Amino acid sequence: MDVGIVNPHEMIAHSELEDDMKLLCENLVFNQTEEATDDMLERTTYERDCIAAKKKNLPLPRKPRGKMPKLPRLQFDYDKVAPTPATEPPLPTSDVARNHVPNSYLNSKLTMDSITAIRAKATNLTPLKLDHAQASDTYPESFPHFVRGRDSLREYITSLFTSRIALYDGAMGTMIQNYAKRNRLEEEEFRGDRFVDWTTSMKGNNDQLSITQPQIISAIYKEYLEVGGSDLIGTNTFSSTTIAMADYEMEDYVYELNYESARLAREVCDEVTAKDPSKPRFVVGAIGPTNRTGSISPSVEDPAARNVTFDELVEAYFQQIVALMDGGSDILMVETIFDTLNAKAALYAVGEYLEITGLDVPVFVSGTLVDQSGRTLSGQTGEAFYASIRHAKPMCVGLNCALGAKHMTPFVERLAKCVECFLHVYSNAGLPNAMGGYDETPEDMAGQMKLFFDNGWLNMVGGCCGSTPQHIKAIREMSEGYEPRKLPDVGRPKMWLSGLEDLVVDDVHNHLGLPFLNVGERCNISGSIRFKKLMMAGDFGTAMDIAKKQVEDGAHVIDINVDDGMLDGLAAMQKFVKIAVTEPEVSKVPFMLDASKFEIVLAGVKWCQGKCIVNSISLKVGVELFKEQATLLKKHGCAIVVMAFDEDGQAATASEKVRICKRSYDMLVNEVRFPPEDIIFDPNVLTIGTGMEEHANYGVDFINATKTIKEQCPYVKISGGISNLSFGFRGVMKIRESIHSVFLQHAILESGMDVGIVNAHEMLALSEVEPDIKLAAEKLVFNQTEDATDIMLELTKREKARLEALKNGGGPVEAKKISWRDLPVIKRLEHALVNGISQYAEIDAEEARQESEKALHIIEGPLMDGMNIVGDLFGAGKMFLPQVIKSARVMKKAVAYLIPFMEKEKLEKMIAEGKDPNDFDQNDDSNFAGKVLMATVKGDVHDIGKNIVAVVLGCNNYKVYDIGVMCSCEKILEKALEYNVDVIGLSGLITPSLDEMVVVAKEMSKRGFKQPLLIGGATTSKMHTAVKVSPNYFTVEHPVIHVLDASRSVTVVSSLLGDNKTEYTTDIMEEYVEMREDYYAGLADRYFLTFDQAKEQKFAIDFDAIPPAPAPTKLGVTVIDDVTLEDVVPYIDWNPFFQTWELRGRYPNRGYPKIFDDEAVGGEAKKLFNDAIALMKEIIANKSMNLKGVVGLFAANRTDEGEDVLLYASEEDREAGKPLDRFCMLRQQAEKESDDPYLSQSDFVAPAGYKDHLGMFAVSCFGCDALVDKYESEQDDYNKIMSQALADRFVEAFAEYLHRVIRTDMWGYAKDESLDEEDLLKIKYVGIRPAPGYPSQPDHTEKSNMWNVLKAEELAGIHLSESLSMMPAASVSALVFAHPESCYFAVGQVGKDQVESYAGRKEMDLPLCERWLSPILNYERD
Repeated sequence: MDVGIVNPHEMIAHSELEDDMKLLCENLVFNQTEEATDDMLERTTYERDCIAAKKKNLPLPRKPRGKMPKLPRLQFDYDKVAPTPATEPPLPTSDVARNHVPNSYLNSKLTMDSITAIRAKATNLTPLKLDHAQASDTYPESFPHFVRGRDSLREYITSLFTSRIALYDGAMGTMIQNYAKRNRLEEEEFRGDRFVDWTTSMKGNNDQLSITQPQIISAIYKEYLEVGGSDLIGTNTFSSTTIAMADYEMEDYVYELNYESARLAREVCDEVTAKDPSKPRFVVGAIGPTNRTGSISPSVEDPAARNVTFDELVEAYFQQIVALMDGGSDILMVETIFDTLNAKAALYAVGEYLEITGLDVPVFVSGTLVDQSGRTLSGQTGEAFYASIRHAKPMCVGLNCALGAKHMTPFVERLAKCVECFLHVYSNAGLPNAMGGYDETPEDMAGQMKLFFDNGWLNMVGGCCGSTPQHIKAIREMSEGYEPRKLPDVGRPKMWLSGLEDLVVDDVHNHLGLPFLNVGERCNISGSIRFKKLMMAGDFGTAMDIAKKQVEDGAHVIDINVDDGMLDGLAAMQKFVKIAVTEPEVSKVPFMLDASKFEIVLAGVKWCQGKCIVNSISLKVGVELFKEQATLLKKHGCAIVVMAFDEDGQAATASEKVRICKRSYDMLVNEVRFPPEDIIFDPNVLTIGTGMEEHANYGVDFINATKTIKEQCPYVKISGGISNLSFGFRGVMKIRESIHSVFLQHAILESGMDVGIVNAHEMLALSEVEPDIKLAAEKLVFNQTEDATDIMLELTKREKARLEALKNGGGPVEAKKISWRDLPVIKRLEHALVNGISQYAEIDAEEARQESEKALHIIEGPLMDGMNIVGDLFGAGKMFLPQVIKSARVMKKAVAYLIPFMEKEKLEKMIAEGKDPNDFDQNDDSNFAGKVLMATVKGDVHDIGKNIVAVVLGCNNYKVYDIGVMCSCEKILEKALEYNVDVIGLSGLITPSLDEMVVVAKEMSKRGFKQPLLIGGATTSKMHTAVKVSPNYFTVEHPVIHVLDASRSVTVVSSLLGDNKTEYTTDIMEEYVEMREDYYAGLADRYFLTFDQAKEQKFAIDFDAIPPAPAPTKLGVTVIDDVTLEDVVPYIDWNPFFQTWELRGRYPNRGYPKIFDDEAVGGEAKKLFNDAIALMKEIIANKSMNLKGVVGLFAANRTDEGEDVLLYASEEDREAGKPLDRFCMLRQQAEKESDDPYLSQSDFVAPAGYKDHLGMFAVSCFGCDALVDKYESEQDDYNKIMSQALADRFVEAFAEYLHRVIRTDMWGYAKDESLDEEDLLKIKYVGIRPAPGYPSQPDHTEKSNMWNVLKAEELAGIHLSESLSMMPAASVSALVFAHPESCYFAVGQVGKDQVESYAGRKEMDLPLCERWLSPILNYERD
């Protein structure tokens, strides 16, 4: 080319083009890739954005990477082994399957509880024939003959399916319809003689014909065998589960339906086999999909709604399996799967059956692709469907129904390329016509199948909807002479995951070209603040957007973690997964279910139709539980993350990582028989660059351990939480991702790391890391120089400054040198602390000492001031962890210099006071600012954060006793006493640690500890501390305080040990009270146990260890009419008084008397209170109100069923079994996050055999009505309301007063009680006094019983209205429980099963009972 019309000024020489731009241009010009135009458009957009950013002085956008070249995966010896020919399908891991042990067919010997319980409910009218074994000499021993009980069916099927294409049967429904065309088959025939009076229509329940018209079903079976030539026939049990049969109200008949269908098939197969023993016929127990789906919501409005659970499916399928096998089935077929979660439930049930019986029964699985998209109804591709169920080791997998053979062709081909076992198809006879019929003739259908045979795709073939014995005959004739599908060669096992699409992990490359699986971290509460806020707010819809964005940004797997102490993890995990599986853009990738509590991940697994990863299990829980958890996850088909933890803690060094992983591997592979390719080891990515020497080699240790683990543990994967590595540099993403890039490049390509939890969007290719940062990152990751952390910190500061300058519209940052040494010494000390400069610490400490009265003043003054600045900067994200450690070291150096002077000052003081200086105790710890015990709680092995806190406190002159990790409550408290510490600090990283912290707090309270309790760690929070921990221990003297991070620890501890402790802790207490109120006000969405489940988990008091209170001094009823208003005034609680007047102070001035200090309402509150006192004095002086009540004390015992309490007038009546009355109680049913029992007031009363008692009282303040009338007549509304408010205060105070009298005198079980009125209001006494209609017993109708027993109306003049309100209005009633374990609680909402029981016990009509309980019903009344 010679000439061109160009702009010479803009022309660029070829040599001047950037490499990536040159590649883009060549691809576009020479049309080398399909994406060339799109790639160039993306680059064009980038260049335009760069021009715009430069004009506005904004940061340049990230350059598009384009398609990154795939880097090679590190190969190990086991990767190089050549595939070998398969001799049989993959075997289940049981010994019987591996050894081809024949099924005995002696089902009568299967007497396991779960099986006999099902048989016990059988409705069969004739005796069950459970055994189907044949005499060993029935037929010859060589193939193709087969004798049940003698021969291995697994071996026989392998021989049959590899020698020819086997024949399955055709449609049962079509044959029944064809029969009906020729014969009468109406409602009457479906009912038969047995179900003449059935209340629902039965026509169309084809499975029922096995009972009512067995001759029809037998004839169909026989025709498929004799005309069609079928080798195997499926039982007439497609809908024979309790779930599907509910439509006909025939749930009780499922055993009979399955048994009889299998029995009929068994008899016909044996009859036909006897005619030609060289062609044995087999019974396939057909297990249909049910009419409900585990993965699909039945509600358009609520994607989390489901009409069936995994456990319900398993239970239904297990019942069906037992009956099918009892009836004589040879094989179990899970068929017509449109929702893989249902199939997984069925296969789980099959696995349970095989495990408890010890049998080897071949399993077939058949999926249904609903249209030409090639996906199941629940959205999975055929490959994903297979990947989801292959853990069950089916002998044969295939497709049936929905489509004709022609339309199935591409999907059968794809399955044939990936399925490791035998493959089958039984398609429809074409697509249905306009009338719902099928038009393909036998010849048409057979012709459509020919393509399958030509390509060698099938081992078994049959027909589904529209097919008949003639269709099967034509297919058989067409298939003759064709070779069956060859089993694929057995190669290196690979991890094969699935969402809606499948994913072979070993073949994955990420968006950077690395052979690495990106696990997205942003749906992890610990990995995303935004996600955490959405979860706490219950905004699952927006959370799905985060999940979608991760997939778009390159995540291959989505990590889901909802661990937070303030979140119901069990409910949140289930809801998230249930919604996520309905979002195609999310659920197309597999999930990693991530939780510290095993029950949470297991709950999530049960809503995943795909093959997911569970993160994590470890030997930390002990060998037996570890193997138990692994076995359960194996049954569910999960891949697992195994942490490098054991009973002794977390592996930090390379050798420990290898040792624990190899030990775990050997147990999993050799004992649990867990597939090694489904094991992902996480050898713990730990934080580097902290400034602590012991952390510096963590990156090297991980990389080295990775390669060794991969060498010693064939086929496993290695994973880690990559963000942990750079945690010390949080806030500057460029620095963090640069460190990650260097680390991953070496860990993946040189050591074989496979998997990581990452933020894919932020990941950098190594080529994108700036040269100086790359060099610094290499030094840091590989611990090459002592100053590696300092170098990276400097780069971090530079990057932070650059970002700030750009944010503020500035240009390049210029370094400015500040002569801080010219500042006053106090400011120099502060500067040195903030900047971590220790060079001048001793010089400046001495200069400051010369200017101060005491050395201690230097510590308490400028040094503490400096550390407070450090804390503020760190909390605001303006300082980083290594800098904080450096600051602490400056502090330590200065303090160490000052200590000798402090000791000298102490000696001089002793001499001045005339004391012997030789008495000076060298172990005297008074030079320390305080003593702190630090512990990681039981079950938790994480200690890095705790160690950092210990360093910071130690550098601030606190004596720290760090007692390690996995510390039991007993050990923590024992050591606290031994060391006589001032403060106790608990640390934990995993969610279960939060529960353990609550245990410690309770025990500290129980034992009378006085030390403040500090709570810290990654999963802890101020809210959890306020709501869960604080109420168990917090007082002004010994508060419970959440410590956000290490830099805050000094400020918190110094405040607790300083002069202003009371003010400091009071403020925190009030803040925590406010937080608790807000939290409980926002609770919603509760889940409920059945009444039987709740009863099983009741509060079981050991009445032998903690016996009932002694007998009251007097049984029966006592009138109380001698208590004056003056007597009860000290017991008044004024807080409700101000609430009545709608006056509420703002924090910190809530409650009486602090409300008087409130800026907004304080003045009015004080005025109101003065008016109340004045009127009270007037009422007392005029005796215009008076008090009266009645008390009852009775012998009592809990009923035998444990839900009510029987009262007896005397001990004689108790012995004679003559109850005076029955008090009915209600039990909690709302599911709890903890293992706490489900309470009922009846739990607090001992059963028969113990001499227990129950008290009760009713009290009133009389005279208020007259006073109200008086003020009303005077139109004095103010004093009218004031009178009513005071009457309420009087009667509540009377109740408090009277309860005390009962405890100390009338019952006398607390004679030595010496509590002041304030403690009484805080309920610090033994026993409780709940009232009917209140949370512990929300049924007002129990007041009627109380009034009858107390004779409250006759003796005290207290009436009950029709609605059971007490009159006068100023009245209080209560039951009195004396047992020390009794406590207040809220019953909450209850279910219909409990209400029905409750109404029966009360002998009350159910509708009436429901009306009274309406506010607490968890269902709508009819």
